[in-house]
Amino acid sequence: MSIRIVGTGSALPERKVTNEEIAELVDTSDEWIRERTGIGSRYVSTKETVASLAADACVRALRQAGREAEEVQLLLVATCTPEDALPCMACQVQEKIGAVNAVAFDVNAACAGFLFALNTAWAYIASGIYENALIVGSEVLSKMIDWNDRGTCILFGDGAGAVMVEKCTQGGVLGFVQHSDGKKGAVLTCGSRQLNNLYVKSSEGESYVQMDGREVFSFAVKQIPLTIQQALEKAALAVGDVDLFVLHQANKRIIDGIARRLGVDISRFPMNLDRVGNTSSAAIPLLLDELNREGRIEKGQIIVLSGFGAGLACGACVMEW
Repeated sequence: MSIRIVGTGSALPERKVTNEEIAELVDTSDEWIRERTGIGSRYVSTKETVASLAADACVRALRQAGREAEEVQLLLVATCTPEDALPCMACQVQEKIGAVNAVAFDVNAACAGFLFALNTAWAYIASGIYENALIVGSEVLSKMIDWNDRGTCILFGDGAGAVMVEKCTQGGVLGFVQHSDGKKGAVLTCGSRQLNNLYVKSSEGESYVQMDGREVFSFAVKQIPLTIQQALEKAALAVGDVDLFVLHQANKRIIDGIARRLGVDISRFPMNLDRVGNTSSAAIPLLLDELNREGRIEKGQIIVLSGFGAGLACGACVMEW
């Protein structure tokens, strides 16, 4: 038994921010950003939240699947930027969309979060506990960014992407691989609330995303081709069998490097980072929804999903659409 995607949805904030606007904040230019990242613009929340973006994406996924919110049995929100520690984002989304019968909880694996949540849903459904799941990656990264740091403020954007999955006996997910390497976690970090109680008083201020770009680049370009190959082996398929590689939209140069290592033409690696930037756990489902609604994915095609990010964590999924 496996799972198949029966509906996709996405949501973006109203406010679009161009590279020219970023250049007014830090020493950079549109040409510099595009050359090094491939990003031309991103969306930044002004009133939208992780929960509201996630709910909008979920509603669209349900609508496309022809399902009602009351039918959802498992609701997973992948995020590393929740507004609240309690209640979790999934329970907030549950309330917003009326998924009254769902079990709801969050998954945090940063930019690999959507894939880890997808695998979690697969495990629940394959074991017979549930028959369907609604999975959404949603982020408001703009509140975690130091807008004076040229190394990070040019990269990230806000948004959400969702999929509705159901059990199936043919096709669907064919192979899955996940990896974590906590020893390298220091290359991409963001602190949270510090120890502050009766006995310890913290004097630290707000913490923002800090990244060693070279180390993240090296990790992704080396590890992701290996992870994809492992997932393909589990599916008894080869690189040449894959129609589309839907990767985490971190940086065009990373995707170019992965394509070269796999020996695959870049045309099989669709991208939307030029318009939305790096949206962390939302990146893969957001791009998947775009491809699906534009008719660029056809039934029976073999699709590879792969994500990587803080942790360091990565994963790959092979599926028949």
